[in-house]
Amino acid sequence: MIDCDSPAMANDLGDVHLYRMSMPEHECPWGLKAIALLQSRGIAFQDHLLSSQEEVNAFKQRHNVPTTPQIFSGDRRIGGYSDLAAVLGAEAESADYSYTPVIAVFGTALLMALVLGDSIIQRFMGFSICALAMLKLMDVESFAASFVKYDLITQRWRPWGKLYPGVELLIGLGFLLSSPLPLAGWAALVVGVPGMASVIKAVFVDKLALNCACVGGNTKTPLGIISFTEYAILTVMGVVVAFQLAF
Repeated sequence: MIDCDSPAMANDLGDVHLYRMSMPEHECPWGLKAIALLQSRGIAFQDHLLSSQEEVNAFKQRHNVPTTPQIFSGDRRIGGYSDLAAVLGAEAESADYSYTPVIAVFGTALLMALVLGDSIIQRFMGFSICALAMLKLMDVESFAASFVKYDLITQRWRPWGKLYPGVELLIGLGFLLSSPLPLAGWAALVVGVPGMASVIKAVFVDKLALNCACVGGNTKTPLGIISFTEYAILTVMGVVVAFQLAF
């Protein structure tokens, strides 16, 4: 990355090349922010699209960088979006995230379980999953469009993105019964385990900056610990039912 201590550096930018991730299931938001910043300053640039995860990984390995986008001025590497903003003397935009929907869902589910008084953990899990499913069902199309960006099953079979909210609702209802349905337990395992794998791959392997579809498709909750928790709850519910059936 180049040294940007000098204010004159911005005036020296020429032969600018922007390399950013742009795939059908994911358009890197930081790459779009870099484009907007360059255009606002009237700086001409060449936009290079990395259209597959293989291309992204090859680019990062070739240039020994951990993330994209990356901006170059001739042979000099400026860096990512925040580095470009520093060079141009602009204030870099921060990630626009909110955990409010998640706090509302889990907080309400816990209060409902506490009021009912018995089988608190089981009811909390059931209420939580039902509430998350309800938010997804409010706009299934938007949810599916967001879900396919990271869910491994949906990327291979697109209808799963639209079926998932209904399946999740049935799982939640199954666990609100006094004796959880065995089918709900097995379904929770089938959904939960691949879900955790999807989040781990997207966040830690591919290092994608995505919003989580766990509370619907138009939210600003970041993909990460929250979505992993949702799948972990499903997996735990499935394990509990499997254990009860075995013993």
